[in-house]
Amino acid sequence: MAAWHSERPDLDVEPLQVLSRVSRLARHLDRARRVAFAGHGLEIWEFDVLSALRRQGAPYQLTPGALLRATLVTSGTMTNRVDRLAEAGLVRREPDPQDRRGVLVTLTPAGLDRVDSALAGLLRSEHALLSGLSEADRRTLADLLRILLAPLDA
Repeated sequence: MAAWHSERPDLDVEPLQVLSRVSRLARHLDRARRVAFAGHGLEIWEFDVLSALRRQGAPYQLTPGALLRATLVTSGTMTNRVDRLAEAGLVRREPDPQDRRGVLVTLTPAGLDRVDSALAGLLRSEHALLSGLSEADRRTLADLLRILLAPLDA
């Protein structure tokens, strides 16, 4: 920060104090997540799809459109992801009883086991990342990040 102030005194570089640190934290988090998921034979995108299904509760199923909204990817990307997860035996496609033309993507028992074990591994890793903060500091940070993200997620 001091170097930027010295080199560009005409600019307010204060956002770098927060956002550069958030960016660095994101890189550390991405690395920790890759390691945590690799230990369970998953890629980050696989966990995203499986966890979206898992959070629904039994019978752990969503339409492809709902999965798109939950994971923020395109329909072509989601089709490819569901194909690959189905080939791995982690999800299956079933007819939608509410829409004869539609399908539901359903978590298999193997997918349920995999996502549950990966979540436990992820949480151990993420607790370690946050270990330098008190419980009150974690709550404050979560609240501040929620405020920062709200207009971006809208």
